Amino acid sequence: MDCMIKSTAALVFFAFAIPAFAQEGVGSSTHLTGASALSAADIQSVSPALDRYAQEEIVGGLWQRQQLSRRDRSIVTVAILIARNQTVDLPHYLNVALDSGVTPRELSETITHLAFYAGWSNAMSAVSVAKDIFAQRRIGPDQLPAASPQLLPIDEKAEANRVASARQLVGAASPGLEQYTTDPLFKDVWLRPDLSPRDRSLVTISALMANGQVAQLAGHLNRALNNGLTQEQAGEVITQVAFYAGWPNAFSAGPVAAEVFRSRPK
Repeated sequence: MDCMIKSTAALVFFAFAIPAFAQEGVGSSTHLTGASALSAADIQSVSPALDRYAQEEIVGGLWQRQQLSRRDRSIVTVAILIARNQTVDLPHYLNVALDSGVTPRELSETITHLAFYAGWSNAMSAVSVAKDIFAQRRIGPDQLPAASPQLLPIDEKAEANRVASARQLVGAASPGLEQYTTDPLFKDVWLRPDLSPRDRSLVTISALMANGQVAQLAGHLNRALNNGLTQEQAGEVITQVAFYAGWPNAFSAGPVAAEVFRSRPK
């Protein structure tokens, strides 16, 4: 009898110790139940209005829009949070991403990619959060990208044009930057196979918009459209940025995107 009581108690404790997503079954639901890692009660204790907007505009509005899939919206949001080093909500949205069909390999590659586009320390901050999420979900090394995989083939003509442009822009001022931009960034990172070129572009433009870095945005937005992102999807990234990185950053990106769209062949 004592053994049965102890076993039952242990099971009860274990059930409460497991995060809610695990109790429900990892990946079983893509419903966004909250806009933050903080509880509604926590938010209401400081700003009832903020909780109302979170529920009405983010959970009930933004995340229900069809211009981006739930998977793509998750990638955009994770990229924004990593680029801005906003780690409080990152665990929540990593779980949302995994529940929405983003694979561990894709999240791993997103963090690696953003080391180059948002800074090494921001990527390391993301690693410190993601490692715990991966551990909770029993995501092991077999579910992560290889350190040195077989790379995708390179478009030699496009790369030659990029090299010439980079040399003209920064070659005289910073030969080192020109060198590292070619290798490893474009001849290695961009060719890694576990995040598609389209999704790499999605991550890149999300990070640039989130940090207000519009000087590089036109080139990368054109690249994104060439890689398969639609204009409607790109426009919806800006909408997502408004909520997760602020209206001014979204409005800085909007005119750049509009000009890129106008310049594209009809």
